[in-house]
Amino acid sequence: MPQIITIMPLRLICLAMSLAVGVLAQAAPDWTEPFPPHHIAGNLYYVGSRGLASYLIATPQGNILINSSLESSVPLIRDSVEKLGFQFNDIKVLLISHAHWDHSAGSAQIKKLTGARYMVMDGDVEVVESGGKTDFQYGQTPSSLFPATTVDRVLHDGDVVKLGDTVLTAHLTPGHTKGCTTWTLKARENGKSYDVVIVGSPNVNPGYKLVNNMQYPQIASDYERTFRVLRSLPCDIFLGAHGSYYGMEAKLAKMKAGDRNAFVDPDGYKNYVSDRGQAFRAELQKQLQAANRKP
Repeated sequence: MPQIITIMPLRLICLAMSLAVGVLAQAAPDWTEPFPPHHIAGNLYYVGSRGLASYLIATPQGNILINSSLESSVPLIRDSVEKLGFQFNDIKVLLISHAHWDHSAGSAQIKKLTGARYMVMDGDVEVVESGGKTDFQYGQTPSSLFPATTVDRVLHDGDVVKLGDTVLTAHLTPGHTKGCTTWTLKARENGKSYDVVIVGSPNVNPGYKLVNNMQYPQIASDYERTFRVLRSLPCDIFLGAHGSYYGMEAKLAKMKAGDRNAFVDPDGYKNYVSDRGQAFRAELQKQLQAANRKP
């Protein structure tokens, strides 16, 4: 019997490749790998996985959680919170760095378990409440979608979130998502007050169109805004949506070895922002040149 060879249409091949990329992204091993929860400074703690950062901020009136991570991350986050001696149900406020599935997919479950108020920057609210379907880049990628979650408070640039004796400021740092948010707060440690910056994300993901992006026309100017904002922020303790942004593992090792100021790294912050800014500008120039070469 002759062998029958079926040729898959190009559009189906592209769809299959897109789905494969999404699945691989969600299956990144360090995203789901447990990591020791630890104290950073003052009332600020790390409760995420090795690859996805989540932060707990403890106050006398309840606690704040930044980043719910994946749906499958919720038990890991809960376990980390409880290992530190806190009650998971004491989470009163839930925040995110940005509305991608790896930072916000667990939000619906955490809201249900804790009753926390979910507060999201205005540019990301539609994406969160659509479960990722309106995301300019990943809205058509099934593996990037997540449970739609109602937002309890819409945040705007410069808004503050207060709980107990803690005040966080939401800084709009768009581009990576339209509502990508960098959080700042004060942390007291050893009698000193430190400026903490938790970077949302300044990265240009593979496939992002910085030129002629019909879904997000102002994406390049938004990235430029982000770097202006990040450069303007005073920073002693540099954190981010992924521990790799700020060298989490190396800094924790230094702290365990006795360096009480291991997470104090103003130069590391400046270098990171400069490096990411250069990467953005290089990619923008590359895309501008490609666009100019087209007939």
